[in-house]
Amino acid sequence: MNILVTGSKGMVGTALVNNLKNIRNGKNKTRPNIHIDEIMEYDLGDENKLDEFCSKADFVFNLAGVNRPDNKEDFMKGNFGFASILLDTLKKHNNKAPIMLSSSIQATLSGRFGESLYGRSKLAGEELFFEYGKNNNVNVYVYRFPNLMGHSKPRYNSAVSTFCYAIANDEEFTVNDRNTELELLYIDDLVEGMFDLLEGKEKHCEFNGIETVLTDTGKYCTIPVTHKVTLGEIVDLLEEFKTQPITLLMPKMPNGSFAKKLFSLYLSYLPKDKFKYSLKMNVDERGSFTELVHTLDCGQVSINISKPGITKGNHWHNSKWEQFIVVSGHGLIQERNINTNEFVEFEVSGDKIEAVYMIPGWTHNIINLSNTENLVTVMTSNEIFNKDKPDTFFEIV
Repeated sequence: MNILVTGSKGMVGTALVNNLKNIRNGKNKTRPNIHIDEIMEYDLGDENKLDEFCSKADFVFNLAGVNRPDNKEDFMKGNFGFASILLDTLKKHNNKAPIMLSSSIQATLSGRFGESLYGRSKLAGEELFFEYGKNNNVNVYVYRFPNLMGHSKPRYNSAVSTFCYAIANDEEFTVNDRNTELELLYIDDLVEGMFDLLEGKEKHCEFNGIETVLTDTGKYCTIPVTHKVTLGEIVDLLEEFKTQPITLLMPKMPNGSFAKKLFSLYLSYLPKDKFKYSLKMNVDERGSFTELVHTLDCGQVSINISKPGITKGNHWHNSKWEQFIVVSGHGLIQERNINTNEFVEFEVSGDKIEAVYMIPGWTHNIINLSNTENLVTVMTSNEIFNKDKPDTFFEIV
């Protein structure tokens, strides 16, 4: 399959092309039904390439468009005008390749979008595509995207990108109304939706005002994985992300959640000097202990380094439990039940990585058996250490 992507240098185009290449090059094996021979990247201004690409395309993603022109009349020229050129070029070559159109929820001309010149130009493009499909027996797939959320130029047309950039780079920004709600489609979900389309698994819909109504017979196509959040919620999350290197507290980010996607986007705006941050190493003559990550639900992860011959631990907990995972060196973990004196020990090594539970009510230690090498252990705990309630009591194993 030869795939033409117009607007290939835009936010959506860049992400789509990168991921189509992953499929073509065999790096992404999750879509075995998609077979790609050539990816043709086109941006406005090179009609010679467009003619060549339209002659051999087997599928067309039309992502090209204008959303911030210098002159208002350029909305229609950039959105409706290019659509006409593209379709005329496909007709010239009698190419009946299926074609996807990237439109906007503003094309509904509903609610706050009632006077949108951008929406009117998008609606005109939609009508042109539907007419082209009907008259030429071509499958046309029109997507009215809501606000998109991906790495794009800040202070341009994405409030989310602007906030991410400003907070990551310690710049000032303004939130006019924290209660303003956005419906956001994350770029990775959009790309997966385009893969669904290539596999013939696209979702169809109609519109009730700006609300998407799923229906198998719908005129439009949609990607139903969107998130409705307020500007205030977005900014609060971003401020929390910014403090993570200081607090070590990783925000709650369930799979598929808006927070998980926003954190990934936020990180993409970090300046290079913030890619790395220091951790507090608690160092003494025995070695060191460093907390790496705190979580709201699952405790913390730390790294423990024991010098040769050193024993650490010799304490027990009422409810707290831990896991010790030796990743380098050679050691011995010992545990004893404080009530029954039952005893168990485990010889551990970075050559065979295993996890050992420290059981509540069992005093425990870890001994570096080497005379020359450090013992490096990843330690997890089900709760963040609280110096006011440590639940840690000294007792020799």
